[in-house]
Amino acid sequence: MTIPKSIRPLRWRLKTTERRLILFLGDLAISWLGLLVALYFWSQRDQWLKFSWEFLVDRPADWFYLLPFIWLLLIIELYDVRKASRINETIRGVGIAAAISFLIYIVVFFFSEPNSLPRTGVAVFIIAVSVLTVLWRLIYINIFTAKQFMRRVIIVGAGRAGSNLVHALHSVKPMPFHIVGFVDDDEEKQGKVIENVPVIGTGVDLPGLLEEENISDLIFAISGEMNPVLFQNLLKAEETGVEITTMPIVFEEIMNRVPIMLLQSDWILRSFVDQAHAGGFYELAKRLMDIFGAILGLVILAVCSPFISLAILLESGRPIFFSQDRLGINGQVYRITKFRTMRQDAEKDGKARMAVENDDRVTRVGRFLRKSHLDELPQFLSVLSGTMSLVGPRAERPELVDMLQEQIPFYRARLFVAPGITGWAQVNYGYASTIEQTIIKLEYDLYYIKHRSLFLDVMIILRTVGAVFGLKGQ
Repeated sequence: MTIPKSIRPLRWRLKTTERRLILFLGDLAISWLGLLVALYFWSQRDQWLKFSWEFLVDRPADWFYLLPFIWLLLIIELYDVRKASRINETIRGVGIAAAISFLIYIVVFFFSEPNSLPRTGVAVFIIAVSVLTVLWRLIYINIFTAKQFMRRVIIVGAGRAGSNLVHALHSVKPMPFHIVGFVDDDEEKQGKVIENVPVIGTGVDLPGLLEEENISDLIFAISGEMNPVLFQNLLKAEETGVEITTMPIVFEEIMNRVPIMLLQSDWILRSFVDQAHAGGFYELAKRLMDIFGAILGLVILAVCSPFISLAILLESGRPIFFSQDRLGINGQVYRITKFRTMRQDAEKDGKARMAVENDDRVTRVGRFLRKSHLDELPQFLSVLSGTMSLVGPRAERPELVDMLQEQIPFYRARLFVAPGITGWAQVNYGYASTIEQTIIKLEYDLYYIKHRSLFLDVMIILRTVGAVFGLKGQ
């Protein structure tokens, strides 16, 4: 019996989660191959055992076999499938991971007993795994981003939601899937091209289009009432194996932010509130991570504070520190303290202003402190006390929150969680000096609140560390 084309399995259409799994399995294999290379070269310096089972058992300490897993943590940023598809992002991510690895090893080396660490083994591992990872990622880019692996998509609804989704997707390079066209029951839209994508039919035409165009996915982007015929054809499409996803889910998955301007006014109560609540285990683990991170940060503060203070004094005098009221979790006001990075008269008229990129109020020392994130070090005291977290939305001034919540929907939803020294919006977006830019940063913040987990927190921290080494702070 011949299987109709519409229900044949689409074996080579890869989802985002499947791409991440391929990347992870490849990286896992490569990291262990790098470990074997390191062990081989290390063993060549052993005059007795060489590369043998006895060498593998007796020479390397147990922690040496954890290096592949540490490497996977360091390249966690490269599991963003958009970055994984770009060679320049791949080389940059691997380079930062290698630099952090060397720095960590140097620190451990100086605080350990003489001759207790395998310098050859660790050095060869970092070099080997870096080179092998780049080669593997080049193979991935050349094979798994090819057209035959892309999902073929029809967007149901060419109105505001559908057109804005396509507009956002055009900024993603390379495109995550091939958009064949829109389907819309509005006769006036038939034959038109919206955001460079044609309207190719109505809900009645959908079954034929699925077969003719070999469609793997439908994205539902209708916020109003639906034609009964379209509804029935969507159910039939689901039965034949075509995957149906709603516009907000696709937007979040691809853009890593929430499309707040396309959501209904009751979205907070219908969807966000339930998803914003985290489990007790996560809250406990996050607090323990905050305490550990705060202690480490305060140690760094104690070491760096004399040098930072002297630099500020020499350039612009007192005060060294800067304090200001901010809104924390549930709208509670608390006081932040940072190293001063602006001139003393930055707000001489008393009016609150948003910081902007290349702000002329920032001093030369302050610009370096911001790019290296060293100005944030005193905030580890707030993390230790529990008013802040390592990871969370940026804390804003009460007067700015009052102003922005009148212009931006869902703005106060940022206050569902504690503010953070770093966050999802901070590592994905620069300064927000306009309402439009603030909306985008809010979309990142709400995405974090919906999807927060230890995995996401660790990824944000590692990306922040990479920004510190690259002087990419804001």
